[in-house]
Amino acid sequence: MQSEFYCEPPEIMDNGRPSPVVEFSYPNALDESPTAVVFNGHEGAVTIENPLKAKLDETVRIYFGNAGPNLTSSFHVIGSNFHRLYRDADVLSPPARYVQTTSVPSGGATIVDMKMTVPGTYTIVDHAIFRLDKGAVGYLNVAGPPRPDIYESTEAPAPCVGCKLHP
Repeated sequence: MQSEFYCEPPEIMDNGRPSPVVEFSYPNALDESPTAVVFNGHEGAVTIENPLKAKLDETVRIYFGNAGPNLTSSFHVIGSNFHRLYRDADVLSPPARYVQTTSVPSGGATIVDMKMTVPGTYTIVDHAIFRLDKGAVGYLNVAGPPRPDIYESTEAPAPCVGCKLHP
């Protein structure tokens, strides 16, 4: 779930640290300027300590909702594509195929399937990319042996004919 929070700056406690309790900011909400945009309720919920996990050659299904209340999400997984995308979580219609990013309105949901063919850490983001700095980031760790047959070339490096980048 993606959600956004609109808060006043926290009070500073006697020990000099910011208070863990914050107040709702109606002006920030009216401006649609969230203090935080997060996955699963708080910053870091699905990152280093609690990433999503899968194994090589598994199909991963993500049920993704956007609680809002204001922003539309541009749901994307860096390093993969959605082999099947059920827009608006519509499982009765045929799914879209091989989609990179999908728009999920506030109050909406989607379902995506990905076939994990290369091990590594895939980054889950709202592709309104500066929301990453507000907490909209997660990880999917895929375990398995390396797959150089997919991502390494068997051809020796050579200049591109007519290429302006590699003369």
